[in-house]
Amino acid sequence: MAVRRTAVASASAVALGLSLLATSCSPGTEPAAAASGLKPPAKKAVATGSGGAVSSVNPYASRAGLEVLRKGGNAVDAAVATASALGVVEPYSAGVGGGGYMVYYDAKAKKVRTIDGRETAPAAMRSDSFLDHGTGKPLDTDEAINSGLSVGVPGTPATWEKALKQWGTVSLAKALRPATRIADDGFVVNHEFRSQTAMNEKRFRDFKSTTDLFLPKGELPVVGTRFRNPDLARTYRQLARKGTGALYDGAIGRDVVRTVRQPPMAPGADHKARPGLMKARDLADYAAERRDPTRTAYRGLDVYSMGPSSAGGTTVGEALNILGNFHLSKSDRTQALHHYLEASRISFADRNRWVGDPAFSDVPTKPLLSKDFAKSRACLIRSDKALKSPLAPADPRHPDAACELKTGNKQPHEGPSTTHLVTADRWGNVVSYTLTIEQTGGSAITVPGRGFLLNNELTDFDFAPLTKGTPDPNLPGPGKRPRSSMSPTIVLRDGKPTIAVGSPGGATIITTVLQTLVNRLDLGMSLPEAVAAPRISQRNQAVTEAEPAFLRSPERKKLDGMGHRFVLAPKAFTPSPEIGAVAALEFLPHGRISAVAEPQRRGGGSAMVLKESP
Repeated sequence: MAVRRTAVASASAVALGLSLLATSCSPGTEPAAAASGLKPPAKKAVATGSGGAVSSVNPYASRAGLEVLRKGGNAVDAAVATASALGVVEPYSAGVGGGGYMVYYDAKAKKVRTIDGRETAPAAMRSDSFLDHGTGKPLDTDEAINSGLSVGVPGTPATWEKALKQWGTVSLAKALRPATRIADDGFVVNHEFRSQTAMNEKRFRDFKSTTDLFLPKGELPVVGTRFRNPDLARTYRQLARKGTGALYDGAIGRDVVRTVRQPPMAPGADHKARPGLMKARDLADYAAERRDPTRTAYRGLDVYSMGPSSAGGTTVGEALNILGNFHLSKSDRTQALHHYLEASRISFADRNRWVGDPAFSDVPTKPLLSKDFAKSRACLIRSDKALKSPLAPADPRHPDAACELKTGNKQPHEGPSTTHLVTADRWGNVVSYTLTIEQTGGSAITVPGRGFLLNNELTDFDFAPLTKGTPDPNLPGPGKRPRSSMSPTIVLRDGKPTIAVGSPGGATIITTVLQTLVNRLDLGMSLPEAVAAPRISQRNQAVTEAEPAFLRSPERKKLDGMGHRFVLAPKAFTPSPEIGAVAALEFLPHGRISAVAEPQRRGGGSAMVLKESP
């Protein structure tokens, strides 16, 4: 395996803002950024202008997308360029070894289209594959995550190729060029990259290939130094030359299968990772699927998102439909937040019962998004008292009985990572794209010599039925896609895009997108204010997760009095307790666009426009 090297004899300046001055060091050392002349691109949380826009969690990635737009590419071309760059600079959240969902507004056709690039289970997977065959009990979550058993067939490269062929203007080879340069020449290690490595250090050390790449010489990467990934650069070049067949029917795929079936354990590893079930045939059989988007009307707008196998579109849509039965106003923020929490609680109860891979289950997408069902579910909400979780689901095919209050089951596990991006071009095309390898750091298994981590998406399946005697649409199965919460969303006004939004965060993706929309559309916030506002996440649980700023707010005390119970959000992406990391766009009058990223969460995101103006 080619281990990362931190200095080269000489390097020329490249288009993504790298200025690499001549340096001489021994392999594996970490020259300081000031000494090496390395300077990261500047970050802005808000950029306004025209000609096209990109927003993501990382300035290298946003600049990669903007470079493609500047050369005449469209929003789809820019989305693939941005996503592939995120695979370099955000390797613990997304990459070649993962999957995702793309929502696309086609300006010429005036239609919203989507691609389901979710990972699939191998053909050998069965409904009891995550049970201990000795005890019959579900495997420990950590044991399942850090194993070949958790790895689904990657869908991200197939998504890129399908999107470019159907809607793009450049080849996959051209779209991958900016990311390949970053992988070759390196990027500046920031606090987030180091802290995410530190959070994963123990499990990374169990796998030799992961230690070699992300812990060279056994040490954490140093903030301000250069991180290179020549193995990933070679992988991208191979995909550029041979197309995604290099993965799905070629040498990259053979390496993936070998790694899944025989995880490369480090000497002295704390545990023996379970082998996976993937075979070459599973890769050859993979296809990214076109799906119908979900759609619901809210406050005179049309909200489009991702349908099953993701639960994002149905759950955000159902919650908005429930909220449509109430007047939300900034004049009574406490009541607005109370209704937001209750709508989310109810829609999550229904999500867990009904949503799964539509190829394996009869998912009632239209009934879940019906106004009648939402109205019947809204009758559960009291203005002065919080509901108790877990709530039982209702049957959307029989909305007359949906107001009956019953007790349900707890929320299943879902990893907290993922990344999101949005792009727009001069022609009015828009992309909202969420991609992932699930857990921060995925399965922790790096494919030797290939430079990317493998996903642990199959742990998004329910290991055992949530309710005895009730069909569970999210049990493992051969070729099946596990349920997701990814919610890439595009909002139209009078048939034209007005907002594009999405977020990472596992199941909190749904609540993050929902709260951002409520903030913007109901509470009178600007989009940057809606993104920056403190977040709370209720997912049919006994407690609601909250960020520190909300816990200090006056609304918190009032909601406590209504029976809501709040706990500090877990530390998911960084050592800080955060919920989500939004990337969004808003379309302004006179052809202007406002690109919006997080000002603080995940170290702050990166918003860029092609032609900036006040």
